[in-house]
Amino acid sequence: MLKVTYPLGGKKLYLILIMLFLSLIILSGCGDQNEQPAGNNENGNNAAYTEPEENEAGENEETAQETREIAHAMGTSTIEGTPERIVTLYQGATDAAVAFGVKPVGVVESWVQQPVYDYLKDELEGVEILGDENQPNIEEIAALNPDLIIASKMRHEEIYDQLSQIAPTVTHETVFEFKETVELMGEAMNMEEDADRLLTEWDERVADFQTKIEEELGNEWPLNVSILNFRADHARIYFTGFAGSILNELGFSRPENQQSEEWGIMLNDKESIPEMNADVFYIFNEEDEAVERTFEEWTSHPLWQNLDAVQNDQVYMVDEVTWNMAGGIIAANMMLDDIYDRFDLEQ
Repeated sequence: MLKVTYPLGGKKLYLILIMLFLSLIILSGCGDQNEQPAGNNENGNNAAYTEPEENEAGENEETAQETREIAHAMGTSTIEGTPERIVTLYQGATDAAVAFGVKPVGVVESWVQQPVYDYLKDELEGVEILGDENQPNIEEIAALNPDLIIASKMRHEEIYDQLSQIAPTVTHETVFEFKETVELMGEAMNMEEDADRLLTEWDERVADFQTKIEEELGNEWPLNVSILNFRADHARIYFTGFAGSILNELGFSRPENQQSEEWGIMLNDKESIPEMNADVFYIFNEEDEAVERTFEEWTSHPLWQNLDAVQNDQVYMVDEVTWNMAGGIIAANMMLDDIYDRFDLEQ
């Protein structure tokens, strides 16, 4: 066996050096085991990793994008995110909300068939009624804690500031321009794709009707139409408004004496009956005995019998809710259904 010799005191020194060397190796190994990759905390998560900061920035950016400035008839309103508690303060807006598949937390009372129109009752069951459209209850609106209010400048200009203190409030100029109501609500509710779909479907139906009515009537198209309404003590011809705007879009025309852009005219005596003359009459009346008497008196008058629509059997009684009071996109489609049926056109 080879015998190793050490210098004086060398063996002890040699052992010490070996021990120091081994200690360094052990300490180095422990350091490797205890040291974590940059960004990992004691749970193995990337605490110091830069990605969470980037994600946080991304979330802030997304939040900023959800804050939207909505221009409307009374100014501009700031809306954050997608509203969930919506109050509608005119009939056309309530109708449109249902068309969007949204159930408002509060609505104003309908003009007839209270508290809401029959065609919306199932969808609005349990919804809070907030008073009359012309004078909604501010306290009850506030109690609902809404995050969006849909109003009308025509109806609510005087209380707009109060409404805006409760929640972001957007207004339409009128209450009967149903397509503009859909556009405004789509933007305010963060549902613009749904608004585009509803309006595209409407445009397609209008185009279909125009094609079919032209094929059906040929040179007789377009027809002059009068929209008539009888009251207890007078009669009315509507030029514009909800029904008038739809008939105009469909391609119907108005008689020369009805070309004004005013809402219409009131006729106070039967001698004015000739002003109603048109190819077609659409008539909506309230269910009331006094109204019924007026209607019978006027329509039995000799001047009535001389009108073109009467002589051609083109006088149609239509639903007052669908044709006049509802003012929304669902009602517009119901009105168009009615017109399809009256001309025996396939839908």
